[in-house]
Amino acid sequence: MPRKVTSTQITGPRLLPVKSVKELIALAKSKPGQLNYGSAGNGSALHLAGEMFNSLARVKLVHVPYKGVTNAFSDLLGGQISIMFPGAPIALPQVKAGKLRALGTTGAGRTSAAPELPPIGESGLPGYEIFVWYGVLATAGTPTAVINRLHSEISKIVQLPEIKERWAVLGAEPVHNTPGQFAAFLKTDLGKWAKVVRDSGAKID
Repeated sequence: MPRKVTSTQITGPRLLPVKSVKELIALAKSKPGQLNYGSAGNGSALHLAGEMFNSLARVKLVHVPYKGVTNAFSDLLGGQISIMFPGAPIALPQVKAGKLRALGTTGAGRTSAAPELPPIGESGLPGYEIFVWYGVLATAGTPTAVINRLHSEISKIVQLPEIKERWAVLGAEPVHNTPGQFAAFLKTDLGKWAKVVRDSGAKID
């Protein structure tokens, strides 16, 4: 089924003495174990985003798990944690207000919500790509005719101007893939995150 994706961002307090991903990596390497990142809890998407960053950058940002995104984001604003990987809807207002500094977007390309932000994968950390996705699933055994009809109707809905406008505000973009392509994506995405979990030893509370 069609899905929409929205990138997260790597964001830090204005007082953090870095303005790019390359500078962050250099700082983390010069101060191993002294910088940290917050997440919504052990095993959360933001936790794994940080562990993938650690792995690819070969640094050690210390994970600080919170009970929810709100608590972590509050401490990010207060300077209690070094960085975070929040979604665009929560991060951009604070970035525009000058309270936070965004270093890059975690998606494969620039987003319509923040076109000035470079992708992390192209600005210091090749291979880093993370995005939040939403899709429509049906129960196993659903007739192909029903799947195809649902796909057709949902595809029409995501093209409506008011829907596209709302998604743009959220930093999200629709992906017009087929049911087969979505199934293939799910398999690849599962393998990607399974490796991050194995390599990092991440656990769920």
